Amino acid sequence: MHNIWTITRREYNYYFSNPAAYLVAFMVLLILGILFYANITAAILQQYPASVQIIIGPLTTLLLFATPAITMRLLAEEQRSGTMELLLTTPIRDWELILGKWLGAFLFVLTIVLTSLIFPVFLNQMVEPGIDQGLLISGYLGVLLFSAALVAIGVAVSSLFSNQIAAFFSTLGVYLLLWLIGTPAQAMGGAGSKLLSYLDFGEHFYATFFQGIVDMSDVVYYLSVTALALFLGTISIEVRRWR
Repeated sequence: MHNIWTITRREYNYYFSNPAAYLVAFMVLLILGILFYANITAAILQQYPASVQIIIGPLTTLLLFATPAITMRLLAEEQRSGTMELLLTTPIRDWELILGKWLGAFLFVLTIVLTSLIFPVFLNQMVEPGIDQGLLISGYLGVLLFSAALVAIGVAVSSLFSNQIAAFFSTLGVYLLLWLIGTPAQAMGGAGSKLLSYLDFGEHFYATFFQGIVDMSDVVYYLSVTALALFLGTISIEVRRWR
């Protein structure tokens, strides 16, 4: 555990010394703020109650595009700079390296997500009798599980590259594939349709967490994706160690 927390602290602290990380966090919160203002204005003009969904929905989409920028350097930069070889000669297990990298990046994403809670606080003051607390809790739980899976995939993809740009676009490509994979299922039938729907990232979020429902099958799905991605990342490092 000591090795994991050492790597985690190193990675998490790095984000707060990196202007690019500040820029990513700022852009996410800025765009979320603009969309929040636009939705609140529309709700007032059209006289319908605003829901916390006007925050959770855009936040999920923004994280889909922002997370590759957060994870792209995790292992790609180590390989580019040559420090990966040094890490592999230290008494650190491959899974400890992957888990530490994942946890450091996830804590930074968690910081962004927790900062975004300022918008539900404002919304709660603006609507009567307040926002649906159950919907808020389930929505943010879904966002955290969704983010954990995204970061894990980002770590796994980053382990395959020594170029951050290549890692960014490859990670984004995997995200979009998992985000849109359920779309063809609408024109299909049988087992293939069910499989594609099950693999769909959005299906496990919008049908349950976004609606205020916590379904354990969706919790297991995101945790399984996270564990599988971390396992694949570990295998990638092991292959590099013995190459």
